[in-house]
Amino acid sequence: MDASTLSPKPLLRALKGDAIWPPPLWLMRQAGRHLPEYRALRAQAGDFLALCTNPGLAAEVTLQPVRRYGMDGAILFSDILIVPWALGQGLRYAEGEGPVLDPLRDAAAIGRLDPARLLDGAAPIFETVRQVRAALAAEAPKTTLIGFAGGVFTVACYMVEGHGSKDYAAARGMAYADPALFGRLIRILVDATAEYLIAQADAGAEALMLFDSWAGMLSPSQFRRWVIEPTAAILRLIRKRHPAIPVIGFPRLAGPMLTEYAARAGVRTVAMDTGMDPRWAAQAIGREITLQGNLDPLALLAGGMALEVEARSILAAMRGRPFVFNLGHGILPPTPPEHVAALVRLVRAG
Repeated sequence: MDASTLSPKPLLRALKGDAIWPPPLWLMRQAGRHLPEYRALRAQAGDFLALCTNPGLAAEVTLQPVRRYGMDGAILFSDILIVPWALGQGLRYAEGEGPVLDPLRDAAAIGRLDPARLLDGAAPIFETVRQVRAALAAEAPKTTLIGFAGGVFTVACYMVEGHGSKDYAAARGMAYADPALFGRLIRILVDATAEYLIAQADAGAEALMLFDSWAGMLSPSQFRRWVIEPTAAILRLIRKRHPAIPVIGFPRLAGPMLTEYAARAGVRTVAMDTGMDPRWAAQAIGREITLQGNLDPLALLAGGMALEVEARSILAAMRGRPFVFNLGHGILPPTPPEHVAALVRLVRAG
């Protein structure tokens, strides 16, 4: 065990390879629409982007689930599309539609992205990190602050498509038909994402996470090229400035490619999605890698015996190795807060 695992923060210890039990717990989208206190702040802020870029309100949203549930991790309240927005791509959030961007379909559009404006554009996010870190020191000194960004393939999907999609055909088609152009966008995003995450760490984030939500849409060769290789490049850049900071990778729907991702992407922790069998992952991925996950958000929504059975199955599969309990995707908005509280009690009991 290295000295870094002796931190009083359980999540930080687990992310650095300590197989502690009961495992630390936090949940994707724990700060958000399932909480009445979030809905009140959201109404106060106006639109979603305004909420993300208001440091006082975004810090308060980040802290709400820590105060309510005592989570071991506080995940920064922000959005994966802050990076393209800060690079100069038009972005708005349409009610009932999700994000809408000015689509990037050619070299001229990609050329209008301006990496020089990234840090100034994203400055409110870094102020949120500073405010949350200060509040945690006073209120919850054992809670770890997690910063994050979108995986570059997933962010590129939104940037090329211009909106959410079932198949992201425009982005995936560009990757096949014009890999040089798509690769140019990926390289811009690798550098920008690394710079953005480094700035979060400079501001006080103690761990970082990359959400590659659409990684599982790719063939194995494309997965290696547009998910594993860019992630490894980001990690190399981060470690030049913050060599010890733990990074969680979430290549959603990776399936058996998860083993290659764990071996080559450079992350210390790999998050499992809902469809991943934790028993398989525990056998296939070495104990030098911390695993995170992977309760079905619908089991949390259902609560009761369904929640208990599913959670206990995951705990049984992960006992004895470095592990962080989480969901396999984000909390669903209708989830009753009492179900989340029940899950916290169950995991804490081991």
